[in-house]
Amino acid sequence: MAVNEDYLKYVQEQFALFGDIEIKKMFGGIGIFTNGVMFAMIANDTLRFKVDETNRQQYEERDMRPFFSGSKKKGMPYWEVPPDILDDRSLLKEWANQSLKIAQKAAGKK
Repeated sequence: MAVNEDYLKYVQEQFALFGDIEIKKMFGGIGIFTNGVMFAMIANDTLRFKVDETNRQQYEERDMRPFFSGSKKKGMPYWEVPPDILDDRSLLKEWANQSLKIAQKAAGKK
């Protein structure tokens, strides 16, 4: 599950309005963090955001799907980001902020 460097560079550029992000290589993919909280990932050259019951419907309405690891039967809470969202830096910032809040909330439960 190697990540294409050109795709990674493009994703990083698209986050320009969002603010500082930290990229970490993880399990053959990429984790995207802000202030130590992972809110997004790249796997199979697809950007995915953390999703919960508060925003799952907007992903489902666009026929996006959760990430499935080969070893897990159940999808992970990281869903494909629609291409039009990735291409629009303002919308990407909005969707990323939603996912960051979800990730922060989940981290607070631990």
